[in-house]
Amino acid sequence: MKKYVAYYRVSTAKQGQSGLGLEAQQASVQGYVKNAGSIVSEFVEVESGKNNSRPQLASAIAESKAAGATLLIAKLDRLSRDAAYIMTLDVPFVAVDMPELNTLTKGIFASMAQHERELISTRTKAALQAKKQRGEALGNVSNLTDAGRLKGQQVRQENAKTNAANVQAAMLIELLREKGKSLREIANVLNASGYKTRRGCSYTAAAVQRLIVK
Repeated sequence: MKKYVAYYRVSTAKQGQSGLGLEAQQASVQGYVKNAGSIVSEFVEVESGKNNSRPQLASAIAESKAAGATLLIAKLDRLSRDAAYIMTLDVPFVAVDMPELNTLTKGIFASMAQHERELISTRTKAALQAKKQRGEALGNVSNLTDAGRLKGQQVRQENAKTNAANVQAAMLIELLREKGKSLREIANVLNASGYKTRRGCSYTAAAVQRLIVK
């Protein structure tokens, strides 16, 4: 029976409500594996597709190599929107939305995914420029007040004190809470996905509670 390592990615906790949400990806992957093999490990990441330096993806790739398994993703753009990155990936993978993908065609689809990302960026810049030309203020006007600036400074100071891995874990925690998961269930998901606390320990229900945004 063929072995797979599943990798899921959402850009923000809010994507849990969309077609690119965690549950939708899991359902897609489980449906594929039902008749194709078994999943030996699962990794979950909350990160933008623009960033190819993703710890959970790196762990999933390492696990695939160690287990002699195939990396399995729900959609190609969940892996990356960077064509060069996909082309140089040194582990076999399957995208459920296009299982016929092979060495030749993956470059074509990867280029399409990258082009889509570039179009989104171009449209966003054009919209901001048009808004500026109309004389509209960009960003949150409240940030221009003394209170707004002070609040921004406090937020930056807090972010500087926060471990990067904890930030990512907190986003995933919020996503799972929206799905009604208990603190213990969330801790189990974090641990199964390879997340560690700031001190390198496994997550407990109490550790999850400390990361919940008030």
